[in-house]
Amino acid sequence: MSDIEELRALVREVIRDVLPGGLPVTETVNLSTDEDLAAFVKRLLDLAPDEREELRSGRKRFRLAGMSSAPPAPSVPAGAPDGAERTGEPTPVRRIERGAVTEAVITQAARAGQRLVLGRAAVLTPLARDRARASGVQIEKER
Repeated sequence: MSDIEELRALVREVIRDVLPGGLPVTETVNLSTDEDLAAFVKRLLDLAPDEREELRSGRKRFRLAGMSSAPPAPSVPAGAPDGAERTGEPTPVRRIERGAVTEAVITQAARAGQRLVLGRAAVLTPLARDRARASGVQIEKER
């Protein structure tokens, strides 16, 4: 195991100790029709008590499929203006020039349906990288 993997394992262990339920789980749902919405509400009403508690506490979350179901956006050349990546409906781009990109930044980007472009002085934390993979946030690092 590399040093980075050991560090990630240690951080995950600490998170499990601090957060009894661990990290929140996000499920993607497709609600494009009234029937989809009705089926989803029925499913929520039929949840077991422990699953309802996960919802109430925020350990279980939902994300609309429309936010991540679009085909992946091609890379943006360095210096290209935000949103100039393709024709049609562009994926919103958030540029971060410098500093640490944390899990909180990834969570905000996921909620906004954004993809991130990191400048040369920006650093992506390992946990943020894991969160981005889990939530479908695309990240491009300028070289």
